[in-house]
Amino acid sequence: MNGFTILRSVQHYVGRIRTVRNDIRTQRFLNTLPADIRKDIGWPDLYQGRVREN
Repeated sequence: MNGFTILRSVQHYVGRIRTVRNDIRTQRFLNTLPADIRKDIGWPDLYQGRVREN
């Protein structure tokens, strides 16, 4: 394994962490919206159907 491969692995890992944190932040924001607005946009029902398990 050379340095470039290790760097790519670390960048990939950091990118995944950033994605997870952004998803959590978005979910928290959407959960603070009033119930009628959440219903209008289909939260969380539509979101749960689009999320795939990793």
